[in-house]
Amino acid sequence: MHDNLNPGSARDSRDGTKAGAGKPRDHEIRPVVEREVPLGQQAERSLAASVHAWLDGDLPEAVVRKGETAGDVDFWRNLSGQMEQRRRMRTPSHIEAQIMAALPHHAPAAMITPWHRREFVITPVAAVSTMAAIMAITALVTAVLIAP
Repeated sequence: MHDNLNPGSARDSRDGTKAGAGKPRDHEIRPVVEREVPLGQQAERSLAASVHAWLDGDLPEAVVRKGETAGDVDFWRNLSGQMEQRRRMRTPSHIEAQIMAALPHHAPAAMITPWHRREFVITPVAAVSTMAAIMAITALVTAVLIAP
């Protein structure tokens, strides 16, 4: 059973029939548009220094659990418990078998090619600058040899 995530397209009209039923537009697939959702006041809120000290292990939990920081302590305790639970989870054996079956059973035939066997590609800018350097060196050597 699929949930109707677009209830506006299947709204009943006054005569009891489905509004827009049979229109091809109702069944076309549209791309999902990503957009930022402002977090409001939660984004401006920061943790107290005592909570940071507790997370670093500098303060005992009893000191931080008092007052406004009790909610933060509960949140971080819950998060830590969930992370520990996830760390202890194991991948089911059938999924692990699928992963292992997808891996290649032998080493790749061609390892990294040595530098002397690689393709040599030169860009036009490198070609022009190399030719200019060769011409400048040739002119310098010629001037030194002819000058005495």
